Amino acid sequence: MDGGRIYSIPVGVPFLDALALGLWAAVGEDPLALARATVLLPTQRAVRSAAEAFLRLGDGRPMLLPTLQAIADVDEQELDLAHGDDAGVAAALDLPPAIPALRRQLLLARLVLAYADRLEADGVAAPRSPEQAVRLAAALAGLIDQVQAEGLAFEALTGLVPSEYAEHWGLTLRFLTIVTELWPKWLEEQGAVDPVVRRDALMRARATAWQAAPPSDPVIIAGSTGSVPATAGLMTAVLGLPQGTLVLPGLDQDSDDSVWASVGTDAAHPQHGLHRLLVGLGIPRGDVGLWPGAATFVPATAARARMLREAMRPAATTEAWRMLATRPSEPDAPATGAFDGIRRLEAPSPREEAGAIAMLMREVLETPGRTAALVTPDRSLARRVASELERWDLTVDDSAGRPLAESAPAAFLRLIGDLAAEQAAPVPLLAALKHPLAAGGQAPDAFRRMVRRLERLVLRGPRPAPGFTGLRRAVEVLEDKHAEARAGLLVWVDGLAGRLGPLLDTLNRPAVAATEMADAHARAAEALAQSDQQSGADRLWRGDAGEALARLFDEMRDALDALEPVPGRAWPGLFEALLESRVVRPRWGAHPRLHILGALEARLQRFDRVILGGLNEGTWPADPAPDPWMSRPMRRDFGLPAPERRIGLAAHDVSMAFGAPEVVLTRATRVEGTPTVPSRWLLRLETVARALGAEAEFRSDPAPVAWHGQLDRPASVEPGKAPLPCPPVHVRPRTLSVTRIDTWLRDPYSIYASRILDLRALDDLDSDPNAAERGNAIHNALDAFVAAYPRDLPPDPLQRLLEYGQASFADHLDRPGVWAFWWPRFERVAAWFVEVERDRRRGLSATVTEQKGRLAVPGPAGDFTLTGIADRIDRMGDGTYAIVDYKTGGYPSKNDLKNGAAPQLPLEALILAGGGFPDLPVAPVSSLAYWRVGGGDPPGAIDAVESGVAELVAEAEAGLRTLIATFDDEQTPYHSVPDAGRKPRFNDYAHLARIGEWAAGDEDG
Repeated sequence: MDGGRIYSIPVGVPFLDALALGLWAAVGEDPLALARATVLLPTQRAVRSAAEAFLRLGDGRPMLLPTLQAIADVDEQELDLAHGDDAGVAAALDLPPAIPALRRQLLLARLVLAYADRLEADGVAAPRSPEQAVRLAAALAGLIDQVQAEGLAFEALTGLVPSEYAEHWGLTLRFLTIVTELWPKWLEEQGAVDPVVRRDALMRARATAWQAAPPSDPVIIAGSTGSVPATAGLMTAVLGLPQGTLVLPGLDQDSDDSVWASVGTDAAHPQHGLHRLLVGLGIPRGDVGLWPGAATFVPATAARARMLREAMRPAATTEAWRMLATRPSEPDAPATGAFDGIRRLEAPSPREEAGAIAMLMREVLETPGRTAALVTPDRSLARRVASELERWDLTVDDSAGRPLAESAPAAFLRLIGDLAAEQAAPVPLLAALKHPLAAGGQAPDAFRRMVRRLERLVLRGPRPAPGFTGLRRAVEVLEDKHAEARAGLLVWVDGLAGRLGPLLDTLNRPAVAATEMADAHARAAEALAQSDQQSGADRLWRGDAGEALARLFDEMRDALDALEPVPGRAWPGLFEALLESRVVRPRWGAHPRLHILGALEARLQRFDRVILGGLNEGTWPADPAPDPWMSRPMRRDFGLPAPERRIGLAAHDVSMAFGAPEVVLTRATRVEGTPTVPSRWLLRLETVARALGAEAEFRSDPAPVAWHGQLDRPASVEPGKAPLPCPPVHVRPRTLSVTRIDTWLRDPYSIYASRILDLRALDDLDSDPNAAERGNAIHNALDAFVAAYPRDLPPDPLQRLLEYGQASFADHLDRPGVWAFWWPRFERVAAWFVEVERDRRRGLSATVTEQKGRLAVPGPAGDFTLTGIADRIDRMGDGTYAIVDYKTGGYPSKNDLKNGAAPQLPLEALILAGGGFPDLPVAPVSSLAYWRVGGGDPPGAIDAVESGVAELVAEAEAGLRTLIATFDDEQTPYHSVPDAGRKPRFNDYAHLARIGEWAAGDEDG
């Protein structure tokens, strides 16, 4: 093979297969000659794929492969042995080791926090949390890497004039100047260098060594565009070797010179990187030859290559599109069949896009030996597709890995951190205790039973006091009917406190060393993960994700000392920030013929069907990420490449993917309900298709989306039906309170669910005291006051009532919301109530409160017992009774009382008339009244019915007897909301009745 040669393998040719074939042909029959060659490739994945390509070429026969390496992987030991005497090589080999990435990030975060303190002292707002500092440090490390990779010097920052930028960028520039002065000194103290500095130094050392002592065997750099200066330098050195060769990926050798010249100024063009490389190498495009192995392969179609070249024209020459239809016979003009093998797919949403892609990948497996790959920068789409493929038990590895933070052990640790920082508040506590890894030293199923018991008896409702002390106190005050559960929970909570308490104490401190928090966090997680059969470490750190997490904790123990002590409550956010960049990659089990790849990993790969997914503007190409350290003008003035260069590299990746026999382009037309804009490359292809009259060939194919829709679509859809339970009469309730009679009328299904199925709605977790609790507190205060002074008021009635209120509210007064909203309302109620009582007591002979009554009502299946507790019954001066019910929230109107829609008070009067209140002699009822005591404006009011009360009571009795008789018939179902116009205000059982599935109107009926 001649030295100093540069070749290209065109788009449409399988790059690595052509590379292997050309190299095989060049070395002839000598099997050792192939082994003496060195081939440098862009990525480790390309190295593995190149080995597979050589094996395919040899048809699986044993063979000695060439040395295959990633360009950036330099064997230091080999370099030292062969060229250690060279001064340049020795200097690179003597460099200190690269600083570990996590330690560097934390050291930079320390600088960020120190500068923030300085800005705060000057009255300038700045990021103060360790979490923010760590994220900013990650961006700063990326900037340092980019500056070093581009061969720029931070000293050039002094040439930037702060006054030319916005004020905040001036502050940032000042910080960068400080950092770049301090950072080299810190690195020297650490005995380390930046990773990019070491990598590039070793690459330059390799180039120096080869120039000083050129190897006589072939050295080939293949598949690189030379976008990194150190790589371009190595490529220059290889061209000077006796058998040095460059093989470029997909160089456009067919466009005319004017178009090629425009490429040089269009950074977003796919050929811009190669143009820049050739200019740097000083090689005209015409001197680049066709790689010998490429001629054997027939590109997908020559027409497709020409069409793609047209679609990717530099922006300055796109006026030529107008002429496409008039010059079809020209050699470089796209021809018929340009869109053969290209499919376009538009889906309504990312879910359907992922489903359609999964269908296309699954379809490939129907043909033995065929392969497919999804190539996308959209990791969310990649995860969706992998999930969809699992329906066919297909495990496909996403080359980008899965975020470690989303793995089970990392989620467990995050939840434990939140639990501790929130001092065992109900929601984070239950989230951690219900995680599958939680066992607390017990069998997991036994532990979960205790967690559910704690939730049901203690954590539902108002939040206990902080920490395990507060949790224990909440268990201690459980009612005596839960005595057995209380005893078991006390022991169990003490065990939890022993496992998690030290972490709560650590995170409750105002300043803690980060290493101490990490150690306490890991110990708490292991303690909670321990089961009766396995240690916590065995359960927590196992599997790919567990091992990755264990490595992170090992790194944190070595690196977190770089941070100054931070508030304990900041640890969960800091831990999340440190997790963000970590991914998990399964080591085995992935399908051999299906792949999900990022654009970088897909370079040089070969598949029968390539699906380019997520082709929306902002996703592919991605919008430039906001740089917190340098604005676009600052980057330009400093000499960093424009964001368009990344777009050009992405465009080259897309162009190379078009070499597959079959290419599918997909996008979602809406994301989270928002319309999307097609990728600029799709729009260019549309324009070319329109100019060629090939719009029909490039229309979206609806079939894959329809296929996916059919997978879960039932053969027929029947509308939901209202539940009509008809339990036997002997299980139907024979006792109901007067308040439940109203529910029985409005929603019989609620009676069925609560009394027959014995289902009760749980309180919300960590809830503020609700309206019912507020009503009970006000009611109890009024009841206590009236019971204490049934005839005459005390000398200071308002003060006494407020004292009863404080006693009634005692369990809630430590809550800010109670003081702010409830107590002022009660004070207004109390003032109103005392004034009403002063007037009312003049016409009273006696008053009683909380009277319990019951009355047997005959029915077809036997007696039905009506029960009730009257808030207040006043014996008036004329011997009649007035029945009063306090209402703090919604209340029936006077019309509801008169027309029977609110039967509570008439039924209480029925019990009174039947002698059902043992302490009250039978006498007529002259008044039924609701007292509104909500504390608003006005603070109270009375709605009373004082005429026709006897008739209301008689009607209520008749209605009750009819209701009893109706439901004593076994054929009568318990309807759910039989009359939508009279549905209950609150319905705990609407979801069980599936009202939303069968009722017209809203979910509640």
